[in-house]
Amino acid sequence: MEIAQIRKDLSDKVNGISPIGKKLKFRLNEDVILIDGSGETNVVTDADVEADCTITMSKETYLKIQRGEIKPMIATLTGKLKVKGDIGLAQKLKQLM
Repeated sequence: MEIAQIRKDLSDKVNGISPIGKKLKFRLNEDVILIDGSGETNVVTDADVEADCTITMSKETYLKIQRGEIKPMIATLTGKLKVKGDIGLAQKLKQLM
């Protein structure tokens, strides 16, 4: 799956939930997906700006989480997923996956 499709799928999902109130950034290999929920809606972009929480993982790990092949907690414990910043915001990942 290409990063553009991942962004579109994620955008479709975040439009269905209330604004997250902060900025959440995914760093998937060399690609960035930013969910800016600091306004009235959640907006998904490729902006590489400062975020309240940054989740770093491979695109492969992201897709495995999305397909339910691995749980985010297991990915974190095995070092495949790293969280920097607001852990509470990272926990909203369940809503987005």
